[in-house]
Amino acid sequence: MATLIEQHPLYNILPVGQDVIFAVSNTSVVSSFTNVKFVAEVHISPDFAPNLNTSADIVGTFKTTPNNAGVGMFDFRPIIESFVNADNLARLGSAYKTVVNASDTNVPLHLIDKFSGNVNSMRYLAIRFKIEYIDLAGDLITTGIEDSDLYKIFNGYLKYTDILDLVANNFGYDLTDFEIGTNQKKFITNAPIIQYANGGDYGTLSLFTLSSTMADDAYTVKFKYYNSSGVIQGTENVNRTTLNGAYDNYNGYIGMELLYFGCFPANLRNWASTFKTLYNAGTLDGGYYTIQLLSNALFEDPTTQTYTININCPTLKGYEPIRLCWLNQWGVWDYYTFTMKSSKTISTKGSTYQQLAGSWNESAYRIDSFKGGKKAFRVNATEKISMNTDFVSESESEWFEELINSPEVYILKGYDDVVETNSALNQYVTPVRLITSSYTKKTVANDKLMQYTFEVEKSKTLRTQAV
Repeated sequence: MATLIEQHPLYNILPVGQDVIFAVSNTSVVSSFTNVKFVAEVHISPDFAPNLNTSADIVGTFKTTPNNAGVGMFDFRPIIESFVNADNLARLGSAYKTVVNASDTNVPLHLIDKFSGNVNSMRYLAIRFKIEYIDLAGDLITTGIEDSDLYKIFNGYLKYTDILDLVANNFGYDLTDFEIGTNQKKFITNAPIIQYANGGDYGTLSLFTLSSTMADDAYTVKFKYYNSSGVIQGTENVNRTTLNGAYDNYNGYIGMELLYFGCFPANLRNWASTFKTLYNAGTLDGGYYTIQLLSNALFEDPTTQTYTININCPTLKGYEPIRLCWLNQWGVWDYYTFTMKSSKTISTKGSTYQQLAGSWNESAYRIDSFKGGKKAFRVNATEKISMNTDFVSESESEWFEELINSPEVYILKGYDDVVETNSALNQYVTPVRLITSSYTKKTVANDKLMQYTFEVEKSKTLRTQAV
């Protein structure tokens, strides 16, 4: 009476936005008994691999009847996708302006100095399958235990153009491009490897460390700083350690298998002495710096591609830069700074009432000149911002598709020299709603020089005094 898993996801790391199909069979039971149901106990753990012999991590038990082929089929995507979501706050142990978060933190993830683990983006998944039926004596029997492999799920989705591998009916998306280890591997983003940022811009890149080997391959982050002539001016290393907001030794804790690290100019100005010295001296004006993971800081063995951040020169036209961040396809954050003309529109909507012109509740009627007529009871203001890119490349043009599709978009405030103590830091991240509803993908062949305009609306309505 063996229960067999006939079909399962091809790979053990899964974006939750894909079909997570399992098919199970038990030919002897299905052919011999009545009221047969396949049972699936779904275990999801936010820390270490779940123990299927306990109920500690069970999030639900689901049943299905055999189909015409005698097989029970489950799609767990609608279930598991509700157990992961975006990380917006930094994890305990990360730092902001060199102050380590030693208790519950209110530091926005985008502002971290060095590393932070994930809190909500990844989970362990394992499933115990059983079969139940009514035997000849009329008793309900549950038997045929079979456990799935251990999976790691994260808050990503697949596009219809993403190629699925198929092996013996098992299908899945191959994420090996993100499994660091060579100089061809990528951080968890579809962003171009050459990006642009202002000196006050915050932001993070993200990486998987899904095994002890990958953890070793993420030994250090190497920064190299160049002036506008391309001459190297200095370097800095950040090791993947507990002291720097990550961990010293890999132990399979899921909160550390997806790491964020602050790598944009404002993050470096929080803590990096070499970068701050060069930046404050103007040495990096019009220059750039590179970011690469190394498995060995001494021999500089690269384990990712080299990413380049070009530092924008201050615009002489006086345009206010606007930096957006959005949740990308893989459930982590991408960033872009709009440096060209932007405009802000404030619209108000309020409630009104008809006010009496004087006092009717005293010994004599009193005329008050400030009273009477139609008055505003409350005024609510909504702000819309229209922003324009500079001329962009085709890779950036394709990348903006994820901005249009993203469910979470924010405006980020830039660097401030003031060290905020006892602050909620709420001024740095403003939630917005992208109200640009159409997006035309441009190419050099069709459009020559390419620019885009996006419009956002601040999600929070400004409520003024009530009278």
